[in-house]
Amino acid sequence: MAARGPPFVTALPDLSPERTSVLAVPGMHCAGCMSKVERGLLAHEGVLTARVNLSSRMVTVTHDERVDEGDLTAFLADAGFEAQPRRSPAQKPYSAVKPLLAPLAVAAFAAMNVMLLSVSVWSGAEGSTRELFHWISALIALPAIGFAGRPFFKSAWSALKKGRTNMDVPISLGVLIASALSLYETWVGGAHAWFDGALMLLTFLLAGRVLDAMMRDRARSGVEALVNQVAKGAQVLGSDGACKYLAAEDLRPGMVMRVAAGERMAADGTIVRGKSRFDQSLLTGESQPVPLVEGEHALAGTLNVEAPVDVRVSGAGRDTTLAEIARLMEASTQDRSRYVRIADRAARYYAPAVHSLALLTVVGWLVAGASLYEALVIGVAVLIITCPCALGLAVPVAQVVASGALMRTGIMVKDGSAFERLASVDRALLDKTGTLTLGRPVPDEAALSALTDSDAAIALALASHSRHPLSRALDKALVGKGVKAAVLHDVREVAGEGVFAVYEGRKVALRRPDSAGTTAVLLQTGEGADRLIPFADSLRPDAREAVAALDKAGVECSILSGDRPEAVAQIARDTGLMANANARPDDKQALVARLRASGRKVLMVGDGLNDGPALAAADASIAPGSASDVGLQAADFVFVQDSLDALPRTLRAARRTMRVVKQNFGLAIIYNIFAVPLAIAGLVTPLIAAIAMSASSLLVVANSLRLARVAR
Repeated sequence: MAARGPPFVTALPDLSPERTSVLAVPGMHCAGCMSKVERGLLAHEGVLTARVNLSSRMVTVTHDERVDEGDLTAFLADAGFEAQPRRSPAQKPYSAVKPLLAPLAVAAFAAMNVMLLSVSVWSGAEGSTRELFHWISALIALPAIGFAGRPFFKSAWSALKKGRTNMDVPISLGVLIASALSLYETWVGGAHAWFDGALMLLTFLLAGRVLDAMMRDRARSGVEALVNQVAKGAQVLGSDGACKYLAAEDLRPGMVMRVAAGERMAADGTIVRGKSRFDQSLLTGESQPVPLVEGEHALAGTLNVEAPVDVRVSGAGRDTTLAEIARLMEASTQDRSRYVRIADRAARYYAPAVHSLALLTVVGWLVAGASLYEALVIGVAVLIITCPCALGLAVPVAQVVASGALMRTGIMVKDGSAFERLASVDRALLDKTGTLTLGRPVPDEAALSALTDSDAAIALALASHSRHPLSRALDKALVGKGVKAAVLHDVREVAGEGVFAVYEGRKVALRRPDSAGTTAVLLQTGEGADRLIPFADSLRPDAREAVAALDKAGVECSILSGDRPEAVAQIARDTGLMANANARPDDKQALVARLRASGRKVLMVGDGLNDGPALAAADASIAPGSASDVGLQAADFVFVQDSLDALPRTLRAARRTMRVVKQNFGLAIIYNIFAVPLAIAGLVTPLIAAIAMSASSLLVVANSLRLARVAR
C-alpha cells in the first residue's frame, strides 16, 4: 500500500475560480506568431491555458482571479504583440486586409515607376543620365519604403525591444540594407541601385499577406452572413396586450414576440399561439419551408413565410442557435496539429539560423575577395530568399479554407487539427437516435391513411391540445395532409395518460396504449374499433448511401446505441450494420478505448448526453446540430442539415486537406533546397530573391485555395 500523506493540511491549494478572456491580437500572421503569443502568456503565473485562433487573430485565455485583462495585455506587450480585450462576442473579428491595402498600393505604384526608370539604366544609360534616374528612383522609393514597410518595421522593432526576433526582423533588415546600399551607390555615382528590389520585395510580401487575410475573412464570411440574418429587433407583447418594438440585444427569455409573415426571427423561441411555415434554409440548407405549430421551437434567423405567430423567447443574443454556430466556427483551427507544430518549431529557430547563415555568407565572400558592397548585396539576398512564410502558411491556410468550404455546406469545424485525425480513421461508431435517425417520431403513414375523415379530424383536435412529442408529431403530420380539426368540448389532458374530450355527445380520447414497449398512441372515437397509430423514428436522408460511402472509403461502420434492442434491430436491418444496444456511457467509452488499443483509428458519431465520453475519447468525432450541449462541446465537427451525407463529405474533405498540407510542405521545402544555395552562391539579386520568396508563399496559398470546393 502506498504511503499516506500527513494527517493534516498545512496549506490549502489555490482554488481561485477560473475566468476566460478573449483578446484581439492584430499582429499575428503566421505559425511562429501563434507560438510566441501562447508561450508568452503561459510563462506567467495565473495563466492556465492560451488558445490562439489565427483566422480571427484572437486568443482565448483561461486564467485565475489574480490576473485581469490589463495583465494579459501587458504580458502580450512583453512578448512583442499589441492586444486589446474583445468586449463582446458580437464584435466583428479583426480583419488585417484594410490596414494593408494602402501600403500595398503605395509599394506597387512606386515599384512600377522605379522599374520604368531602371529599364533605362539596364538599357545602357550612363553618366549624368544614370545618376539622375537613380536620384529620381531614390526620391520615389525611400518615402514609399518608409510607408509601405511599416507593418514589418513595427513588428520587427517590437520584437527586438523585447530581446526577441521574428520573421519580420530579417525582412526588415533586408529591405533597409538594400535601401541603404542603393542610396550609397546613388550618392557616389555607382552603377547599381536596388530600390526596385526593395520595393518589389515589399509589394510581394504585402500582396501575400493581403491574400492570406482575404482568404481568412472569406472563411469567416459564412458565419457573419448567418449572424447578420437575425432580425435587428422584434415586436414584443406587453401585459396590456400592446406591442412594443425592442432591439434584438434587449430581448430576454420569457418575453413573447409577435412575428408577422415575411419577418425573420430575432431570437430562438417556442410558438405559443398560431401556426405557420418557416424557411430554415439559412441553417439547414433545406429549401422546403417547415410547418411549425404551437409548442414547437423556431430559431433565430429563420423566416416566417405564411402566417403571424406569437413566440415565447427561449434564447436571445449570444444564447441563440446562430450565436452558437458562430462560436463553433470561430473555434476552428485553434488546436494545432502535428504539422503545425513542425511549422512552429521551424519558425522558432528560423531567425537565428537565417541571421547566422547571412552573416557567414557575407564573411565567406569577404574572405573570397569580394568587396564589402558585393558581400552585403549577397547577404541581403540570402536574408530575403530564406523567409519561411510559405512554411508558416502551409497548415493554417489549408485548414481555414477547408473549414470555410465545409461551413458553406452546413458543417462546422470546431477543431482544425481534427482534419489530420479524421483523415486517418478506419472505424466508425454511429449512435442511433438523433444520429442515424432524425430523433423525431413520425406516425405510420399506413395507419394515418386508414383513418376516416372524421377520425382524422378528431385526432387532430385532440393532438393540438397536448404538448407531448407524439401529439406534436401527429398534429404536424395531419396538418400536412390538409386535415381540418373537429370542434371538441370539455377537453382535458391527464399527465401520463392522454387527452380526453367530448365530440357530438360521445367521449373521445387520444391516449397511451396498454401494451408496453410500443411507441404509439391509441385513438378512441366512440364509434367502431379503437385505432392504434404507431410511430417510428425515421432514418436520416441518405443514411444508407452515407454508410456505403464510408465503407467504400475504407471505414468500417457499426451502430453503438443506448436504446432497447428491438428499436436498434430495425435500424440495423435498414442500414445493414452490426449493432450494439443498451450501451451505457461507460460502455461506449470502453469500446472506443478497446478499438484504439487494438490500433484502430476511431470516429464516433453521436448526439446525446450519453455519447459525450465516447465523443471525447475517439480519435475524431462528429455530432448533429441537434445534439446535447455535452455532445456539441465534445465533437470536433458539427453538421446542421438532416442528411447524413455530412459524414462521407467531411471525411473526403479531411483527407484532401491533409494531401494539400503535405503538398504545401513539399513546395516550401523544395523552394528552399533550390533557392538558398543559389542565393549563397551570389547568383540571385535582391530583386529576384524578393520575387522568388513571395512567389513561394503565393504558390502555397494558391494550392490551398483549391480546397474552396473540397466539400463538393
